Amino acid sequence: MTFDTIVVILVLIFLIISLYKEIVGPAMTFIISVIILGITHVLNPNEILNGFANEQIAVIVMLLLLGDVFRRTSVLDIFFDSIFKNSKSIRNFTARMMLIVAPMSAFLNNTPLVALMMPYVHNNAQKFKASVSKLMIPLSFAAILGGCVTLIGTSTNLIVNGLVTDQNIIPNLPKLEIFDFTAVGLPMVIIGIIYILFFGQKMLPNYTNIIDELPSIKRKYIVEGRIKTDSHLIGKTINEAGLRNLKGLFLYEILRGNTRITAVPSDTILVEEDILLFTGSTDAVADFVKSKNGIEIPSLGMFSRKKNTEVIEIVISHNSTLRGKTLKEINFRAKFDATAIAIHRDGQISAGKLGAFELKAGDAIMLLAGTYFEARLKDNKSDFYLISRVKQIRRIGFARTTFLVGGTMLVILLSSLNLIKFFNGLLVLLTGLVIFKITRPRDLVKNVDYELIMVIAFSLALGTAMIKSGVAEMFAEGILAVFKPFGKVGILTGIYLITTFLAAYITNKAAVAVVFPVSLSLALELNLDIMPFILVVAYAAAANFITPIGYQTNLMVYGPGGYKFKDYFKIGFPLTIIYMIVTISILSFMYF
Repeated sequence: MTFDTIVVILVLIFLIISLYKEIVGPAMTFIISVIILGITHVLNPNEILNGFANEQIAVIVMLLLLGDVFRRTSVLDIFFDSIFKNSKSIRNFTARMMLIVAPMSAFLNNTPLVALMMPYVHNNAQKFKASVSKLMIPLSFAAILGGCVTLIGTSTNLIVNGLVTDQNIIPNLPKLEIFDFTAVGLPMVIIGIIYILFFGQKMLPNYTNIIDELPSIKRKYIVEGRIKTDSHLIGKTINEAGLRNLKGLFLYEILRGNTRITAVPSDTILVEEDILLFTGSTDAVADFVKSKNGIEIPSLGMFSRKKNTEVIEIVISHNSTLRGKTLKEINFRAKFDATAIAIHRDGQISAGKLGAFELKAGDAIMLLAGTYFEARLKDNKSDFYLISRVKQIRRIGFARTTFLVGGTMLVILLSSLNLIKFFNGLLVLLTGLVIFKITRPRDLVKNVDYELIMVIAFSLALGTAMIKSGVAEMFAEGILAVFKPFGKVGILTGIYLITTFLAAYITNKAAVAVVFPVSLSLALELNLDIMPFILVVAYAAAANFITPIGYQTNLMVYGPGGYKFKDYFKIGFPLTIIYMIVTISILSFMYF
């Protein structure tokens, strides 16, 4: 055993322990690892830094930035709402999401698919008041499961097919066909979804976003709505209009001319110009502002047509000059470039229109703020304090929406047909988004996840060290030697285990490169059918669930889901074992 081999093994032991126990955090763990590999001359500076020039890293980062643009503009909400609108619970939403993502992933590149879904999944986690960590891993795993159904579902299968074509061990070996993977891939989609829904959901962490823990976010506001002249709700009862089932909002009063209807009966018929008073949570009110449900918020006026607005919360200070005055008397809209959409006062439900409320110290007001609000806030610091930013609302218009959605679909299509490089397409698309002012350069820069970049780049460096030092080959030969006495099924099991392990830590592409020739040689030595020895490498490399660095989509949801390294192992290890058993059982039945 050489000095380099010993160093790499020790670094691997440190890496696994540190990541699982979270001794210094993922990014710092990889930094320490590559420093050790560098100062011991296992890796030279070029080999350490090569990962930062890796095309796949750039693609993942650009996809995350594109996903953030979709999230801030909310252009996908209408499309996905039509698909998921009948979801009644987080489990039901998870099931629908996985049943849609997995089949699509079988024929589309799963990395951009996950990037497009992530913002919507995040928003729905908030809607169901669930932790986003309950949804992001199921999203990634659904894409991985679906990708293993066909040859074109994942780049790993295509790489294996390329190795089949280029190998020199067996002459005239035919290429893999598109549905050669379906016999194992399709049953595992069903088994995998059942596992995640009934077992994985219980093991998924319930990490709470810090902002969700703030008392301000739990405040109950009063918000005022009006039945528009052309509203489709006119003539309907409260029940028929669905106003008894608004998520997070409760209708407590109707003002009709000089008449006040309290404890509103369900059979009350709505008429034009009815003023409806609701009480609801912060997020529910923010969503109500964006909704197109036949009810308008009277105070919005021109703000409903502004392209860039933000829902924020303020609290009136004790020495405010606004105390004792109504919003109308203050001329709040003109003075602050913001309009009040809801008011909270000590949990009390008050009667009357919002514009008639006399403000008191401690009143919390939810505002829809325009572009100049921040500047005017600085000039009136003593009147109120900004306590939270609830939601950004961007209306980019039909032309820009068409460019964003159409451009994204076009890039995915052209790259799937190998007419353009995915990297180049994304680069052109993001540049176009900046040129057409759909996003701003500073927004792109501030949303780059630098820790994620370091984790990916240095994990590639670690893979180089394992291959260069012979550790990867040593592991492969060692495990296969252990399983060889157990016959063909034992050898398939050994190939699966070593490929999965290597893919989890040195990327699936490198794992395939190391194990594939060994697998073919064993098939020849035992005079067995070649096909199961090819497919087992592909399945083990592509169906990678046990670490975030093992697959691109796992990496993409790692940060947004707030996960720890060990979360993937806790949920992914049982699924990996299930996948291995199903794979080897089906391949053995079909080919032996």
